[in-house]
Amino acid sequence: MTAQPDAVSAPPPDSSGESERHASWLELFFDLIAVAGVAQLAHLLHGAPGHADLALYCVLYLAFWTAWMCFTTYGNVAADKVHTRTVLIGMFGLAVMAAAVPEIRSDHAAAFALAYVLVRLLASQVWQGRGEVPADWPMAQLSAGVVPWLVSVWAEEPVRYWLWAAGLVIDLGLTFARSKNQVMARLQGEWEERDRRHGPTAAIPRAARFDPRHLDERLGLFTLIVLGEGIAQGVDAASEAEWDAELCSLAVGSFVLLLALWALAVRRSSGVPLLGFGVLAPRFSLPLHCVATGALASLAAALGAAVEHAEDSLPLGMRWLMCGAIAVFLAVGLLAGALSGRGARWIVAVGLPMVAAPLLLAFFAEQWAPATLVWALVLVARWNWIYEKRFA
Repeated sequence: MTAQPDAVSAPPPDSSGESERHASWLELFFDLIAVAGVAQLAHLLHGAPGHADLALYCVLYLAFWTAWMCFTTYGNVAADKVHTRTVLIGMFGLAVMAAAVPEIRSDHAAAFALAYVLVRLLASQVWQGRGEVPADWPMAQLSAGVVPWLVSVWAEEPVRYWLWAAGLVIDLGLTFARSKNQVMARLQGEWEERDRRHGPTAAIPRAARFDPRHLDERLGLFTLIVLGEGIAQGVDAASEAEWDAELCSLAVGSFVLLLALWALAVRRSSGVPLLGFGVLAPRFSLPLHCVATGALASLAAALGAAVEHAEDSLPLGMRWLMCGAIAVFLAVGLLAGALSGRGARWIVAVGLPMVAAPLLLAFFAEQWAPATLVWALVLVARWNWIYEKRFA
């Protein structure tokens, strides 16, 4: 019998058996590494980042987020049976990755790659020990993509960066090549064939069951970490600048902008802007979370740099980084809102304008002061709220 692909939507949560579990102290301790990693990655985009800088940032952020997610899914499924030592080793690997970022273009690149390989292989091993398959997010168990990372230890730039990107593409491709049902059907076929050849062996691994409420909480906490980095970047830059009217307007506008993004992504959506709970299965919602938080981390760098230019206009690259980050974040919100059933009217009146407006500002706000541009972006980010209050 042919396995049917799983639906894009996640099954509706069972309210009678819904988990009340929250992030443990170990998980919160683990997330401190995410604080350090996001801060280091955001610093990659300081100054006047070019296309190569942005591409490297995307590769490194995806690698760091993937490594973090491997242990987040493990903790989500294992709950109180999680192996503390395993998590702490993974935490150390992520710490090495974060520490290697500032000198990633020199000798620290090999350390970053080896730490990533360690984390991914360790994550793969824990699933084999549990006898479960994370069919909702196979990337947590896959290890084929680490081969290019190992090869990159002996490569020079830019070849090593292409190898890193290739490794991530391999794992992403394998993750989406088969549905959850197809993954389990293939695994069952392989197990039955092994039993026919060698006699009965251990029981066939079962599909790991994610705790949706707990996973939503972890994703929301990560998004809060990234939003907090935006505040930290602004505070750090403002502490060394002259405090005048322009700087005060920019500082208040930046804070309000981050609040508006928080309202879209965390206040009701637990990490992904405008995404309803249970709308998407993890294999579809997790990539949206990665893109949205990656955009927020790059926005943090732009807001910090804007303070240095509070008295004049932003350089072209920094203006595009700021507006582009908002556009990408809101594009995720457009897709999530549409999938959450907001309807064609909302897409036309709210979703599309929220994505188009930052791009138009990047084109035409060349002479605007940073504070003016940030307040314009506040209006864009709050457009969904304005629409709901005035027109819905």
